[in-house]
Amino acid sequence: MAEQLLKVGVVTVSDRASGGVYEDRGGPAIVDWLDRAIATPWRAITRLIPDEQTLIETTLRELCDVEGCNLVVTTGGTGPAKRDVTPEATAAVCDKILDGFGERMRAISLNVVPTAILSRQIAGIRGSSLLINLPGKPSAIADCLEAVFPAVPYCIDLIEGPYIETNEAFIKAFRPKHALMRREKSGD
Repeated sequence: MAEQLLKVGVVTVSDRASGGVYEDRGGPAIVDWLDRAIATPWRAITRLIPDEQTLIETTLRELCDVEGCNLVVTTGGTGPAKRDVTPEATAAVCDKILDGFGERMRAISLNVVPTAILSRQIAGIRGSSLLINLPGKPSAIADCLEAVFPAVPYCIDLIEGPYIETNEAFIKAFRPKHALMRREKSGD
């Protein structure tokens, strides 16, 4: 059986970056981090959009339903400001919310900065896609991905996405022993 190519949507949500006021650093930081983490062949599908809830929802639906992304990672729009609506857009398009992702990311971020309690990032499932909101700051992106990514490959297994292998020298995926034994028996 041919391996399914992992598709990852990377969405930067920023009025100023999308308007050309400054360079998008969040999206490239995600792609760079994932490039070091993922050993499986994968392709990034990137978007740079303003903080508009309807546009964010449309973009997330398109990446999941049309582009077939197995993982969609957003950066930006997770704070308490009026235009920060990425979590609302994500919740609106998801079938299930995975509260543990946001809890873990905030807990890790609180070790770095006390204002992490203001962050509202969430994660959820839409069909066969996992969506994860990250903060906009590149160093926070790395901290949060490091905190939650060990669970991402197994989550994608559970929603019937492609099998993701990680570069274990960089980050190690966690899978329960029964999941590993099932994969070995199937010969994949």
